[in-house]
Amino acid sequence: MDLWLIWLIVAAVFAVAEILTLTAALGMLGAAALITAAVAALGLPLPLQFLVFTVVATISVLFVRPLALRHVRRPQAERFGVDALVGRAAYVISEVTGQGGRVRIDGEEWTARAYDETLEIPAGTTVDVIEINGATALVYPRD
Repeated sequence: MDLWLIWLIVAAVFAVAEILTLTAALGMLGAAALITAAVAALGLPLPLQFLVFTVVATISVLFVRPLALRHVRRPQAERFGVDALVGRAAYVISEVTGQGGRVRIDGEEWTARAYDETLEIPAGTTVDVIEINGATALVYPRD
């Protein structure tokens, strides 16, 4: 069996292991094995193939992996769904108390409760959405 084919199999094994573990390190080793397979196909002797694998694997694990992990672990820039409503302004349609009420958030009508249960917020008041609990917005009047 040709050496380049063995390196290709090693790269595939690392790729499958990376998919199962999601560590990013095994993916870098798979990329190093893939590059070594290309070098082996050009006819480089076996000791130099190991040297190429070692250099590429070391560089990728030490320098590329931290960059990839930093990119993956970056906090999500935008909020979606009901999370995007928190912090938005709402308009009180019917009086909001600690028991219930109605507000309009971005053109949609929502059931609402006062975040501070002792408050009674009259219709026509602008409030801030503090939290979304199920299908109910918890609101607090703007100062």
